[in-house]
Amino acid sequence: MSGAMGLAYPSQSLMSVESSVSTERDFMKRLTLALTTATLLGIAMPAGAFDLSNLSEDERNAFRDEVRAYLMDNPEVIMEAVSVLEARQEAQKSVDDLQLVKTNAEDLFHDGFSHIAGNPDGDVTIVEFVDYRCGYCRKSYEEVQALLEKDSNIRLILKEYPILGEDSLASARFAVSAQQLFGEDAYDKLHHTLITLRGAASVDNLIATADGLGLDGKAIADGMSSDKVDAILGANHALARRLQITGTPAFVMGEVLARGYMPLAQMEQFVEEIRNTN
Repeated sequence: MSGAMGLAYPSQSLMSVESSVSTERDFMKRLTLALTTATLLGIAMPAGAFDLSNLSEDERNAFRDEVRAYLMDNPEVIMEAVSVLEARQEAQKSVDDLQLVKTNAEDLFHDGFSHIAGNPDGDVTIVEFVDYRCGYCRKSYEEVQALLEKDSNIRLILKEYPILGEDSLASARFAVSAQQLFGEDAYDKLHHTLITLRGAASVDNLIATADGLGLDGKAIADGMSSDKVDAILGANHALARRLQITGTPAFVMGEVLARGYMPLAQMEQFVEEIRNTN
């Protein structure tokens, strides 16, 4: 930056000096706003547009003072910049999630072992990662069941994702063992019961629960640590890691990845958007 700013030359009139000073101040404010916003948002300025390395120490100090003064006078600029940044990050996250779903589509929708509820031939597929001991999973269970009752064309894929401790793991192992030994109907019965089970998920309680449903609880318990059960739960955990899912519940609806509890109205909105897109 060349020339001294805000200095009046002898040949200038007072009015032209004031005008020049005002113009330079306005320019500095606009420049400060642009540079500050660009800095906050991580925007690269055009090469040569404003090179701080070419400023003298006094000019750099003056610029820093101007930036600070501007932000103190206009603190809302920071919040506006943060809002824009968050919106951009959210948009990029949606793009990234879309790619994650596409990359892992086979394991999500056609793994060959996950239980399928609702209509196996439904026109909209929902995948749910569930932990039986998760409070929000239990709350989501009611919403999902309401959706299936209202909409007979939903294909629901359930993936056991126990992450909340020993009771979670025991419940998931028990459910998958029942599926492997006695089929999908047995799993379905246990799923509806385990998601609402009160008390500890001890092996004795799980056996009693299965016996009460007309299943062989002891046989199911004996199969909880089988290689097949290990492989299924391991595959689900690996898939969740690839999808960057760290909590439950989590849903994949069409090509949309949604982490966390979702009320019925929001589920219905997603389903409608998927159908309209297709």
